[in-house]
Amino acid sequence: MNLALFDFDGTITHCDTFTPFIKKAVPSSRMYWGGLLLLPSIIGYRIGVCSASTLRQQIVYVCLKGFSTTQFKALGETHAREFLTTVIRANALERIKWHLEVGDRVIVVSASLEVYLKPWCDALGVELICSQLQVNRESLTGKYANADCSGEEKAKRVKSLVNLDEYQKIYAYGDTKEDEALLKIADEQYFQWQKRI
Repeated sequence: MNLALFDFDGTITHCDTFTPFIKKAVPSSRMYWGGLLLLPSIIGYRIGVCSASTLRQQIVYVCLKGFSTTQFKALGETHAREFLTTVIRANALERIKWHLEVGDRVIVVSASLEVYLKPWCDALGVELICSQLQVNRESLTGKYANADCSGEEKAKRVKSLVNLDEYQKIYAYGDTKEDEALLKIADEQYFQWQKRI
């Protein structure tokens, strides 16, 4: 059996899925004040002094703290059903299905949120490693339950779940520098859908 590891945003999809979820889920008044609070970090991200991981965690804290888990789950299921299905790359879906058809183990490894990735992955029949949010008394704390699943954390999570030596061949698919650690553990690497030699 082989193992296939896929980044999600930009690799399986044509675009980022985190930002559209936040914009849809968060009330406009909270988005306005949150945008003002986050402006220095947003500027920092655009000029390269604030990482995508740091900005994501700040957005989660400012925008999602206090959401009920019931409400949050419903929003995630809606995002998976109404948005994700419109931005999936045809070639990515074809490749995932090919891996499944030949009997490979397929895992999506993403910094995006479990609340909308899990419904999509479950429907397709693939496994998921991703960022999860902390809950206290059925509401979101605004913090991550574990580390943001990007960069080195992607490879670390895969290695903690999977014995890589059990697989004849490992494939990995990514599209940004946040995926480099994931790609490095693979025998066959695809960056922006180009096979690396």
